Amino acid sequence: MKKLPIFIICTIGLFFSCSSNDHPTDPDPSPTDLYFPPINSNSDTWETISVSDLGWNQSALQPLLDYLEEKNTKGFMMLYNGKIVVESYMNGHAKNTTWYWASAGKTLTSTVSGIAQAEGLININNKVSDYLGTGWTSETLDKENLITCKNLLSMNSGIDDSLGDDVSPANLQYKADAGTRWAYHNVYVKMQDVVAAASNQTWNSYFNNKLKDKIGMGGAWINLDHLSVYWSNTRSMARFGLMVYAHGKWGSTQIVPESYLNEATTTSQNINQAYGYLWWLNGKSSYHLPQSQLQFNGKLIPNAPDDMYAALGKNDQKIYVVPSKKLVIIRMGEVANPLNPTFALSGFDDELWGMINDLID
Repeated sequence: MKKLPIFIICTIGLFFSCSSNDHPTDPDPSPTDLYFPPINSNSDTWETISVSDLGWNQSALQPLLDYLEEKNTKGFMMLYNGKIVVESYMNGHAKNTTWYWASAGKTLTSTVSGIAQAEGLININNKVSDYLGTGWTSETLDKENLITCKNLLSMNSGIDDSLGDDVSPANLQYKADAGTRWAYHNVYVKMQDVVAAASNQTWNSYFNNKLKDKIGMGGAWINLDHLSVYWSNTRSMARFGLMVYAHGKWGSTQIVPESYLNEATTTSQNINQAYGYLWWLNGKSSYHLPQSQLQFNGKLIPNAPDDMYAALGKNDQKIYVVPSKKLVIIRMGEVANPLNPTFALSGFDDELWGMINDLID
């Protein structure tokens, strides 16, 4: 297979980790140890560090990239303490080409909800109808009033998940009391309406002002078939992953509270241990998957580190954040296995982590 264009790389940082009960805790690196690229999203400036300087297995790099190309990947990045170790584009994709985040973008909604709460605009423990008014579902008033913003972020609203992605009131029907049933559902997008109503701004305006512009992201929200989907280039996805890895900071600026991100990347309810506030969590003893009420025993991604948490989207859009390894990893592209399309997790995750382990171990 032909060699792929790779951007490989130049200096080292110290260990950095999320400080929550679910993730290993170590002293935060100083600002000089954790690198942030310039805020201008059009800038090509992004410091690098090489595979050899990190002491990784150089011979495992090309097999990893060949595997990614074979699996319909378009953009792939690995950051170590913020610096680029690997950046590669393939299958007709380029550095500035945009691609959809799919459900990996749910974590953008979770993060902006945390910003709005920090500003005193919302409280995720309040019921959704406090912000949207009653009648935002077709449930009875007593059942609708059970649904809190936290239920939307945790995927346990009790809304019937078999009726499709439309979130008009007529399509949001009762299945179970809020908090008693975990089900992957597009109703989470009502949190965007909550933030818009509470801030007296459009969702796009608040998102741009409070998150996108502050970390130099490009991209835009596009509404397709009842879904609000974020599109950007691979580097913008990496910027977001880096901000989350950095405890919600960009440089010296706190974008979203660290305490909120700790909550968001910790088990959010007592049904699906592997789910936070729209983040998937590795290292738990069991997990649930979209479109299923079955419980599966074991870790979400056995080959991945236990402290890894991830944004996972349809057709294998990925943001992996691994504090113990100082890594943020991005994968954009078409579905890795066209015969087995998924909405979030797939067998590709575990295969990919096997290849990544060959490189970094």
